[in-house]
Amino acid sequence: MHKSAKLITLLFALTIAVINATGYVSYAAELQKFSNVKLIDHRSNDGDSFFLEADGKTLHVRLYFVDCPETSANSKVDAQRIQEQARYFGLPDATRIVYFGNEAKAFVQNILTGNFTLHTSFATAPGRSSQGRIYGFITTASGDDLATLLVKNGFARTHGIGRETPDNTPRDEMIKRLSDLELAAILKKVGIWSESDPDQIAQLRAKQRDQDRILRELQGEIKKSQVSSNIIDINKASETELQSINGIGPVLAGRIIAGRPYKNVEELLNVSGIGPKTLEKIRPYITVEQQ
Repeated sequence: MHKSAKLITLLFALTIAVINATGYVSYAAELQKFSNVKLIDHRSNDGDSFFLEADGKTLHVRLYFVDCPETSANSKVDAQRIQEQARYFGLPDATRIVYFGNEAKAFVQNILTGNFTLHTSFATAPGRSSQGRIYGFITTASGDDLATLLVKNGFARTHGIGRETPDNTPRDEMIKRLSDLELAAILKKVGIWSESDPDQIAQLRAKQRDQDRILRELQGEIKKSQVSSNIIDINKASETELQSINGIGPVLAGRIIAGRPYKNVEELLNVSGIGPKTLEKIRPYITVEQQ
């Protein structure tokens, strides 16, 4: 097999592996449609998360399915994410992540200059926003899906929470479509892929997987050595807090967050992966605070 063909095959396999490892499913309620939505100029906006005005309300929306490069490194967490993204995109110089993060932000600002459409079920999206974020789909004024445009132009990777789309495309099919577009962006060397180092990308991604494995093992050891006595509100708990409960891993935590809000603990039975036995196992550690 030709060297370039082997490289393409390797890149595609690595991309699918990362998606399968991190692609949580969002089992949220029915999507609601908001027309004539506008982008709000806000310093916290980036390529995949931004403030919008919809029906007179201000919403902080996080896109389904995609992850854009970070735009700053204001905290240790930001720096860690930048390092992880640099390894995924095959950038030996991690500082270039911030450059392309701002390029993605500018791309979104240019695309969303007029009115557009938002679909959301108000499922809570993790993040450090003081106002909270919700997952959503953005359809541009020209009828294009924003997440798709970001991947196609090399400003995002296929990564994160997903669910059935507004046009009824199943989650798994949407991931495959975005994965194909990501591969096409790699071959065209557009956006962030224009600076990827094909000779280092496999090594960089392997290094990240080793680091992730070490962290998972450490988390597992900490869980085993501690018995949590805190009662967690499943409507407010972070992904990390949910994973502190024995029996809830990253995938299940993502599904619980995506299915919010819950009226009572029993509604967790509607979350894929939680049956009566699992619910009884975690019941002593969870609650739903009544408003």
